[in-house]
Amino acid sequence: MERGSYRNTKISDLIEQDNEAAQVLYYFGIRFYEYGSQTLGQICQLRGLKLDLLENELRSPRSNFHEEDIPLFSYPIDLIIEYLKHAHYLFVKHKLPFIGKLIENFKANHEQYNQVERDLKTLYPLFLEDFIHHIYLEEDTVFKYIRSLQLAAKKNHYSTRLYFQMEKHSLQTCAVEHESHDDEMEGIRRITKDYLLTPDAPLHVKVIFSELQQFEKSLQMHARIENEILFPKAMALENNVRLLLSEKFKQN
Repeated sequence: MERGSYRNTKISDLIEQDNEAAQVLYYFGIRFYEYGSQTLGQICQLRGLKLDLLENELRSPRSNFHEEDIPLFSYPIDLIIEYLKHAHYLFVKHKLPFIGKLIENFKANHEQYNQVERDLKTLYPLFLEDFIHHIYLEEDTVFKYIRSLQLAAKKNHYSTRLYFQMEKHSLQTCAVEHESHDDEMEGIRRITKDYLLTPDAPLHVKVIFSELQQFEKSLQMHARIENEILFPKAMALENNVRLLLSEKFKQN
């Protein structure tokens, strides 16, 4: 759309043309399913929002970047971990709450999607709880352990405590277990029949399915970074620390 043309665009039409715009509106306090028949200009006037600011946000690129866009493999381990923790933050504080609100306010009113609505309202809170638990467990165990290895190698300080940590935590085992549990979205794909949209699918369904698909793509990218970059680097570090630790114990 040309500059200024959003003013007279109905919210429902705007979201129909760009499903991802629903999240932009959400963070301006606009729930698209509550104002579908009103124009963006009318909503801005009603809510006291600056139309130009909102239009600029709607025009900003929102597509997911790909891991090849940043040379993560060349980054040190601590920066890779910070990158992954920042992604966790965005998932937990932004993306997942938005999807949760979409599902919470989901009213399919469509024979094809009434069961989908019921199933998502049951499954999504369980998925969210498990996902957040997984993230915090990963940060508190795997990431923390990798940092302790890095710190030991950097300071050339190898303790008995670190030795027992290494006996308890095997990154090879963690990597195998992590890869086997990567498909967290399997249940949601089954419910949505792989995000199948009928020609007359309601707008709310389109937005939910679009957001779930985008989130799944982000998860897949996240998993590849962990499996193909973080774990190989961390296992090499672990092996190096194990050898140095063994040499130190021999000297004593």
